[in-house]
Amino acid sequence: MIDDPTFPSNPALALYLSQPHDCSYLPGRQTRTLFLDPAAQIDQPIYQALIDRGYRRSGRFLYQPACPDCSACISLRLPVRDFQPTRSQRRCWKRNAGRFCITARPPQLESEQFALYQKYLAQRHPDSSMDYSNPDQYIEFLHSEWGETRFYEFRLGDQLAAVVVTDHLPDGLSSVYTFFDPDLQADGIGIFALLWQIEHARQLGLKWVYPGFWIRDCQKMRYKSEFRPLEAWSGQGWVRFAPGEPLLAD
Repeated sequence: MIDDPTFPSNPALALYLSQPHDCSYLPGRQTRTLFLDPAAQIDQPIYQALIDRGYRRSGRFLYQPACPDCSACISLRLPVRDFQPTRSQRRCWKRNAGRFCITARPPQLESEQFALYQKYLAQRHPDSSMDYSNPDQYIEFLHSEWGETRFYEFRLGDQLAAVVVTDHLPDGLSSVYTFFDPDLQADGIGIFALLWQIEHARQLGLKWVYPGFWIRDCQKMRYKSEFRPLEAWSGQGWVRFAPGEPLLAD
């Protein structure tokens, strides 16, 4: 039970612990998940308070890992005003900025977006447990009834190049999921999507971008540690890491 006087309206929120199940990030490991009661009444201030305690959203579920023998999943946030792009990130921005037509779409099923999602998972995550053939599960994974979610389309002319699913919060933007045309991987479109979210948050006057979990031994997540400065959730509070400083033995 979360019964915290610093929470908005000081609600008592029920928490549940899942049974052990296969870890989707580190093969051969088991994980458990601590998640908020899916029937809880969530609003934006409560969502913000949970995000600021290391929680993440998947569909209507707000959760964090609760593995008894592992603490590999580290929740991150990026301070928008202090962000300092690396030389490589500046090149990525220069190569892609102005190249795409970017449009905010509502969080609903669109056949073109879903087709890109299927292509992305089939080529980038062929061994994933995610079902990329089921449109209902796709929208349930990305949408929630109480979130302020946008599906940002990145287009190259008539081609849908990427979809950047983003939650708008009172203090920041949370990167829920990004999928893109694998044929454009060499252009650094995934990195550009996060750079764009940081810039968009700056334009909106927001403090943070929440890029999700970082796992040192998961190669596909390692790029997140290159965005500096950043803050990592320790379980008790946020710890800041400056440019060039190793991130938790990175």
